[in-house]
Amino acid sequence: MPPLSILILSDERPGHYHLAEGVAVAIARQTPVDVLRLPISRRWAAPGRFLASALTFGLPAISILRSGYWLDGDLPSMADLVISAGGDTLAANVAAARHYNAANIFCGTLRHLAPHHFSLVISSYARHASLPRHLVALKPSGLDPDSLPRAMDDRARMPGAPPRVAGLLVGGPSGLFRWRDDEWQRLAAFPDESHRAHGIRWIVSTSRRTPDAVADLFADIARRPDGPIAEFIDFRVAGPGTLPRLFAGVDAVLATEDSSTMLSEAVCARLPVVGVSPIEHDFKDEEREYRALLTTEGWCRGLPLSGLSPASFLAALSEVRPLAENHLDRLAAALAERLPELFRERS
Repeated sequence: MPPLSILILSDERPGHYHLAEGVAVAIARQTPVDVLRLPISRRWAAPGRFLASALTFGLPAISILRSGYWLDGDLPSMADLVISAGGDTLAANVAAARHYNAANIFCGTLRHLAPHHFSLVISSYARHASLPRHLVALKPSGLDPDSLPRAMDDRARMPGAPPRVAGLLVGGPSGLFRWRDDEWQRLAAFPDESHRAHGIRWIVSTSRRTPDAVADLFADIARRPDGPIAEFIDFRVAGPGTLPRLFAGVDAVLATEDSSTMLSEAVCARLPVVGVSPIEHDFKDEEREYRALLTTEGWCRGLPLSGLSPASFLAALSEVRPLAENHLDRLAAALAERLPELFRERS
């Protein structure tokens, strides 16, 4: 059977294209695929509302793609499925699907376009479950937890036992999250405190939003030969895509809660996850629902940064029950049920 030809339209934001890639990896669990990722950017003179109207009124799909977007490369000759995430890719997703007469999947929340323009919309928000053509699921991730060479002894598996190595995912200001300088200092001090109390070593990774001064702070701690940080992954140097490296070497994760994607990827890695938040923070209603899902399922616990201590960290970890199944198989089964045509034999 020839592989399913998948075109991923990427706005080059890791938090978006990783979702689309996660869908493609899940599909590959059940059928051969051939994946092409095409970077695109919406032209400033072509707002999303205008492009949506152009699609609604039936303007040629290829014209919308070429006049509304910068394409970093040539369009492939064919595609069976178009996948994208991020609001700026919405119109391009529909236009490409029309151009190829292909199925299409969008990850996220629709704006300006109705569900009937898509074969499926994958959302992480429970409120979307009743919408047409919507599938509510964990945020897709391409990480295969079965590939992580992690070996924990029986002591590390016991509820409440200190992890030998923990991962710290450091985000930054985002949306309704505001971090004070003293809060960053508080977070940076925690690896030392937990190392003195329980011998925990840390792998620390920053992100695209981490302020330079905060990244420099952790880099200084990591340079101490007797310090608590076993490895420091500086996003400014390493770039995106390094989380699997961290997940492979840790027994638990502490993450700043400004990024639901960081929390989700750690959950998908089948690790116990604890999130921390600054005093000045809030969630949009949809995000609040998603965090409630992670907590209700037992996959994650949250703490205020002001209450973070070695004891509270271990207590929170003891309440977590990591995801047992492979999230990729879970998503693949749902996709096969909703879009069986993708998995049928092709000539």
